[in-house]
Amino acid sequence: MTFEDLKLAEPLLRAVKAEGYTTPTPIQAQAIPHVLTGKDVLGCAQTGTGKTAAFTLPILQRLSVGRPPPPARGRPIRALILSPTRELAAQIGDSIRAYGRFTGLTSSVIFGGVGQSAQEQALKHGVDILVATPGRLLDLMKQGFVSYKSLEVFVLDEADRMLDMGFIHDVKRVIATLPKQRQTLFFSATMPPEIQGLANSILVNPVRVEVAPVATTAETIDQRLYFVEKEQKRGLLVHLLQTDKAIARVLVFTRTKHGANRVARHLESSGIGAEPIHGNKSQNARERALAAFKSGECRVLVATDIAARGIDIDGITHVINFDLPNVPETYVHRIGRTGRAGAAGIALSFCDTEERAYLKDIERTIRRRVPVVEAHPHRSGQPAPAPGPLEPAPAARPPQQSSRPPQGARPPQGQPGQQARGERSGKNEGRRWRDGGRGNNGGRGNGGGRGGNAGGPKGNNRTSNSQAASGQRPAAPANQAARPSTSAPAAPPAVSQRPRAPKWL
Repeated sequence: MTFEDLKLAEPLLRAVKAEGYTTPTPIQAQAIPHVLTGKDVLGCAQTGTGKTAAFTLPILQRLSVGRPPPPARGRPIRALILSPTRELAAQIGDSIRAYGRFTGLTSSVIFGGVGQSAQEQALKHGVDILVATPGRLLDLMKQGFVSYKSLEVFVLDEADRMLDMGFIHDVKRVIATLPKQRQTLFFSATMPPEIQGLANSILVNPVRVEVAPVATTAETIDQRLYFVEKEQKRGLLVHLLQTDKAIARVLVFTRTKHGANRVARHLESSGIGAEPIHGNKSQNARERALAAFKSGECRVLVATDIAARGIDIDGITHVINFDLPNVPETYVHRIGRTGRAGAAGIALSFCDTEERAYLKDIERTIRRRVPVVEAHPHRSGQPAPAPGPLEPAPAARPPQQSSRPPQGARPPQGQPGQQARGERSGKNEGRRWRDGGRGNNGGRGNGGGRGGNAGGPKGNNRTSNSQAASGQRPAAPANQAARPSTSAPAAPPAVSQRPRAPKWL
């Protein structure tokens, strides 16, 4: 199939050819015909599959064909594209300008982190296609700079990431102001229940298009696993970058922003060019880091998942999971950045003792064992656990972290507690909890408890009632076993099936 077969207009075909594309990707071949007929579309596709062109090309055709262009000033917004991150919004804007260069349509990108005066001027002059992040868009809507009275098409891109980043309520507020009569295009890499519910509420008889199922995305990637203690990870990273010259352009993932900063500083001190990119960086700093990485000025880009979502950079030879993600699908998204559009790539993952449960979930999701590299100078002193059956993947595990509240933020004493699933009230009998006195069954006290892992230090977000109110420590994730290298005999599994909780007293 060619782009001519998709019945695209001549100006778009000319622009696509100028960009060097001749054959549509699977998501483009499936989605473009339906979008051109005006149908709502529910697309399940990850970054790197050609998803952006799958909606920008037909939108450009719809807005440019069959009607004269509106006057240069005062153009109404006819298409709105919502994106979760600044980088992804900017890349969508670049695509619209590239593909729409011969159409006469105008577009603008608005996001936070920069001054809004230029964005206000663009909206006053009028744009046909507006690409925006939710926060800045709502600010400009409140100030009266945005009108949707002529809106024809609404696109929600990376909907699952909107949920992950806490933007889903802002998205719903924007949607509530849009005209009911419109075409809606909804794209998401995964479909958790809340995202599926949102799709059901805003789509009308949608056509579902889906490519690259999660379990098959990783098949073209050469995956390797290194068992290493947490404190040895930076040393292993430096060792690999200094000894393996094939690692030419590498994207390193950390779980936290501060972790990204620490890794980048350590690499720089070791003579390896590296730049961190995360949400605490200003927009200018993020753009400089991306430019340095793309130009080859720096060899390593250290990123968090949120910052890296939507970054589309060619020529990434390796992805390194410095920290394993607690969501298996995130692992697939990460390593897919080094195997773009079916190309081969290499993904290296570091796994410490606390992350072995995450590893097992990942292997269940991708339905394969990740080969273990035994010969490296920072190998973990603990034996690799024995392999177990690849059972269906469970729900995402909460990151392991301390359940102790920060000083001054301890919950009030004397709150009644109740028995919760997973509590261990009969154990540690007779132990005295710091503020709660003696608890039920001789265990922990009813007052002065600590919050749950997933709910933050105060236990007031996604925390069971009894964990937050009764002061009982939430159960740690099961430290389940991963498999050893196929090149070495299987080592015995770890003795403990559950990480030991820290002793605060």
